[in-house]
Amino acid sequence: MAISKEQMKDMYVKMRRIRDFESTAARLFAEGKIPGFVHLYLGEEAIAPAVCECLRDDDFITSTHRGHGHIIAKGGDLNLMMAELFGRATGYCKGKGGSMHIADRDKGILGANGIVGAGHCISCGAGLSAKIRGTDQVCVCFFGDGSTNQGTFHESINMAAAWKLPLVWFIENNCYGVSTEIHRVTNTPDLASRAAAYGVPYAVVDGTDAIAVYEAMKVALDHARSGKGPYVVEAKVYRYQGHYCGDPAVYRPKEYMEHALANDGIEKLGRRLLESGAAQEELDAIRQDAEAEMDE
Repeated sequence: MAISKEQMKDMYVKMRRIRDFESTAARLFAEGKIPGFVHLYLGEEAIAPAVCECLRDDDFITSTHRGHGHIIAKGGDLNLMMAELFGRATGYCKGKGGSMHIADRDKGILGANGIVGAGHCISCGAGLSAKIRGTDQVCVCFFGDGSTNQGTFHESINMAAAWKLPLVWFIENNCYGVSTEIHRVTNTPDLASRAAAYGVPYAVVDGTDAIAVYEAMKVALDHARSGKGPYVVEAKVYRYQGHYCGDPAVYRPKEYMEHALANDGIEKLGRRLLESGAAQEELDAIRQDAEAEMDE
């Protein structure tokens, strides 16, 4: 289960690329240059790179309205992504999909989705396809805490469990579904525990700790790839902005962001890299490369 320095460095690079992409998107949206809505992955950067570090190129993911981080972590092209946000014909979906509907089938990215909970069903289709074709591919379904109250969650996990589909369901629990604190509308401290009702194993991890996410994902992936059926992982994390870019998030207590910033995932992994022998100059160069890439 040990993770190498090179794997940590790869995750750190992706985390930095995600943060700079999202920060740039936020600035451009505020300047009125990006149409539609933009839902940012800021604060959740430790999750997608750690998950995708465990995946093969031919594995699948399904994403959400807050999907830029997933796309980048799975190898999406930043130029095509930014062109899509601008509504340009050179974008992933010829400028017609926008921020919430980026897909890249060649990289196993089965699409971000503006419909809350839609990825549950799509991931079941991908898992069933892999099972019928006799491959050992796995589909990871990313979704937020709010979508666990959708009927699609329960219908799809029941199907996946009954048919032992090769799926890892990954709950990114940032505590808020739009403006509703999740524990006002659920009665379980851990959302992943709902998997037990369907006989599906689960784990709950600190979503600001990329190493913890990586270790939990390895266990989940081994379970799903070996034919034992689905596995659910819940990562408890923070979103740095409101539901969408421009949402003032006045519904959150000030302690939320105080705790979030004190547990920044990029800073945590950076410290782990320094402890493993990396030089501060290496980390500075990674940050500068990410910034230069976004400037371009």
